[in-house]
Amino acid sequence: MAGARSAAIRLTHSSLFLLSRAAAAAATRRTHLPPSSRDYSKMASSVGINGYSAVTRVLFCGHYWPASTIYTKEYLQKYPFIQVDEVGLEHVPDVIQNYHICVVKNKCIDSDIIAKATKMKIIMQYGVGLEGVDINAATEHKIKVARIPGSTTGNATACAEMAIYLTLGVLRKQKEMDAAVIRKDLGLPVGETIFGKTILILGFGAIGMEIAKRLRPFGVKILATKRNWSSNTVSCDLDGLVDKKGGPEDMYELAREADIVITCMTLNNESVGIVNHKFLSALKKGSYLINIARGRLLDYTAVFNHLESGHLGGLGIDVAWTEPFDPEDPILKFPNVIITPHIAGITEYSYRTMAKVVGDVALKLHAGEPFNEIEFVN
Repeated sequence: MAGARSAAIRLTHSSLFLLSRAAAAAATRRTHLPPSSRDYSKMASSVGINGYSAVTRVLFCGHYWPASTIYTKEYLQKYPFIQVDEVGLEHVPDVIQNYHICVVKNKCIDSDIIAKATKMKIIMQYGVGLEGVDINAATEHKIKVARIPGSTTGNATACAEMAIYLTLGVLRKQKEMDAAVIRKDLGLPVGETIFGKTILILGFGAIGMEIAKRLRPFGVKILATKRNWSSNTVSCDLDGLVDKKGGPEDMYELAREADIVITCMTLNNESVGIVNHKFLSALKKGSYLINIARGRLLDYTAVFNHLESGHLGGLGIDVAWTEPFDPEDPILKFPNVIITPHIAGITEYSYRTMAKVVGDVALKLHAGEPFNEIEFVN
């Protein structure tokens, strides 16, 4: 922190002159912005544009998904007036009052923490999910909450690829293949093909659409659920992409047709445990379940029981009920269960792109300029 502040003070007179002109230009631009953009630009008034030695501080919560912090620091290394810190999850409440931007990752930002965030301007996710943020409390404290749209960063594409990976993994019996290699067996196990299967996508948002695009060449039938199928909520032509669509109320009917279910829906109060005993029982015996969204969409007991009975043919998950997930959990003992460590959206491209988004948000907040890289939810 002290190093960044000292570096900012050591700016040359010529640099200060250039910064002064840039700030003046930004102020001129702001007078011509629409009202909503002017409101966002006001967030920076106490951060950077009124004082050359001021530092805009960005807080990353927790040490998991380390590339998010590393890549953002690399992107901002030429800007000494932006400080990026990463602190352990348990220390966030003790330091959050010092920061202007908070990147939550898997930290629950409740009303008590938000009340301490006296300098905070933006709470955002390094991705899409904001279920851990008390948005109402943030709104009351005049803090904006934002996500990074997955369709613009490669996150949706990366998640779709992981869904295909997990689907193929359970169909071709990844654990049994690994065991066969260790035993020096050949020709085992006998797996399933994805060709000809009927696949139900629960939640046809940006990720769901990318999954459907990649599934179509496999020769499958695609079913999908979405709350609203109006043209302004779907960014692609559905002709030839989805064979049968429905709303949440149709999920049980569609489940009866499905060989494979891929969940990529948003987690909220209504969707917690939505993949429950009733839903799993509606599936055909031997069907497969893939989850790349949030662990709590699945009812743990129901999934365990349907695996144990053999009704569920396999489970592939990139997200778990608690994270990090206990490697000794009984559900992982089933030979037809595979798990990956919440990496669906983590690729070099997507993380570098999101690092640029976070960095640009910090720079624009510092300069008092409007944002166009993020999606505000309040």
